[in-house]
Amino acid sequence: MNRSERNAILAIPVILVVAAVLAWAGSRGGAQVAGLPVFAIAAAGAFLINWIVLIPAFMLRTERFFDLTGSITYLAVMSMAVVLSSQADARSILLLALVAVWSGRLGAFLFYRVLKAGKDRRFDEIKQSFPRFFMTWTIQGLWVLMTLAAALAAITSTLRKPLGIYAWCGLGVWLLGFTIEALADAQKTRFRSNPDNHGRFIRSGLWAWSRHPNYFGEIVIWVGIAIIAAPILRGTQWATMISPVFVTLLLTRISGIPMLEKRADGKWGDDPDYQAYKKRTSVLILRPPRR
Repeated sequence: MNRSERNAILAIPVILVVAAVLAWAGSRGGAQVAGLPVFAIAAAGAFLINWIVLIPAFMLRTERFFDLTGSITYLAVMSMAVVLSSQADARSILLLALVAVWSGRLGAFLFYRVLKAGKDRRFDEIKQSFPRFFMTWTIQGLWVLMTLAAALAAITSTLRKPLGIYAWCGLGVWLLGFTIEALADAQKTRFRSNPDNHGRFIRSGLWAWSRHPNYFGEIVIWVGIAIIAAPILRGTQWATMISPVFVTLLLTRISGIPMLEKRADGKWGDDPDYQAYKKRTSVLILRPPRR
């Protein structure tokens, strides 16, 4: 067993402890089924779904269903929370609908992309090691839980309020983020489908205003979800507002922008046009190019 495999094994209990603490915080003041908090049941479901799918995925040494499983997990966990809470109101249905639309679009987009590419190169080494493969799917379970935490707390809460200004403002923010993310993905897909653009970097459309507009849209989406959920939260449930913070830190500091920027620098770092593009274009937030 090498060092990376040992680190993967050590990381798994840490991930589960973080999930347990968040489940405890989100469950306070929430609905229960057979004496078990619905929030905690939904949290467990996020991991269970990923662990079930990882078995055939590892046997086949394939990562093709990883992103698709993540999207299905989002929808399944939210649906589970709504059904088990047995007191679905307009806010719960709105949150479920928004997550379903987002996860359906992104899941289909990512699944099509990996099918077209034939593989996800992030998994070239990971899928050869069961401890690392298991850790990766476990992280996806935590990812789902962390991003959905505020929405789950609102859905499972025993406190109910009619939709108000926060809900409509949150919906507006969500629509803005969804439009930005979907448009950015469509623009990049169209750019890459043109053989003339092979080996080139995109700098048109939203990509002229941000080097990662899709990630900016993703962050805005979860800010909108948190705004919709906020009026229902109380006590330790406020800890679930970590959702948009987690998404932001993940995309800007860990697995999103840092990885892509490093890869882009490796491909085009010596290209004067790319250096000029980096200098005048925002890393994340949409804004007019600098002159």
